[in-house]
Parts: sequence; C-alpha cells; structure tokens
Amino acid sequence: MTPGLPPFQTLLEHHGEDVWRALRAMVGVQAAEDCFQETFLAALRAYPRLRPDSSPRAWLLTIAHNKAIDHLRRAARERAPELEATAEDPPAPDQAIWSAVAALAPRQRAAVVLRFVGDLSHREIAAAIGCSEEASRRSLHDGLETLRRQI
Repeated sequence: MTPGLPPFQTLLEHHGEDVWRALRAMVGVQAAEDCFQETFLAALRAYPRLRPDSSPRAWLLTIAHNKAIDHLRRAARERAPELEATAEDPPAPDQAIWSAVAALAPRQRAAVVLRFVGDLSHREIAAAIGCSEEASRRSLHDGLETLRRQI
C-alpha cells in the first residue's frame, strides 16, 4: 500500500454509502448491488496505486460511474431494461424525480447523479465521465433543464 493511504476498509466505511446512492440512481437497485461489488473489487485491486494527493471519494465515484456504464452497455446488448422498479426504489414522492433522472441521456444522468448524489465538483464530474469541465457543465445544465420540463 502507498504510504499515506488509510486501510481500504476505512475507505469503504467512509464512502460506501455515497457509492451505493450514486449507483442506485444510475442503474437502479437490482443492478446497483452488482455494480457496487464490481466497483469495490476494482478499487481494491487499484488502491495500492492511488496517489496520496487524490480524492478517494471522487476516485471511487469515477470507478462506480465506469461500472454503471459497463452495466448499461451490457443491458443494451442483451435487450434488457436499464432500470427496474422495485419496492426498494425511492419512496413514492421521489419516484417521479428518480424516473425522470433514469430517463435522461447517460452522460446527463451521470452528471446529475454525480453532482447531487455524489456532491462532486464540475472538475471531478468531468474526470469521472471522461470529458472536459465545460462539457460536464453542459451535460449537467442540459440534464437539469430536461428535468425541469418533465417534472
């Protein structure tokens, strides 16, 4: 392990809930369980190479975003629905919001989730979704505009 990094279990305890909420918003409850496990397995493998000056939370949310995208691509190839409503989804008053977020284009959905669930900055969102900071701002803006029109 790189000097200056806390034990991996500490990372899981501090940021696991944020990763879970972000994945749940991106792929739904059922798929979030698998993506959560894949995220932390990938993070565990890569953790020794994490730079001490990195933001562990942003790093984990980036991995989670990538796992969510992988899942959505697999689901599209298999013609499976991207999101499934279950009894565990957000409560009824929030259901309209979560359904509208789920219907956004993937990059817009990721930007909205990472900003409001993950509380990431525009720069961190850009790094997570693999675009420029300006493009992340545009994706967030477009996603919010779409949500305002739909809700």
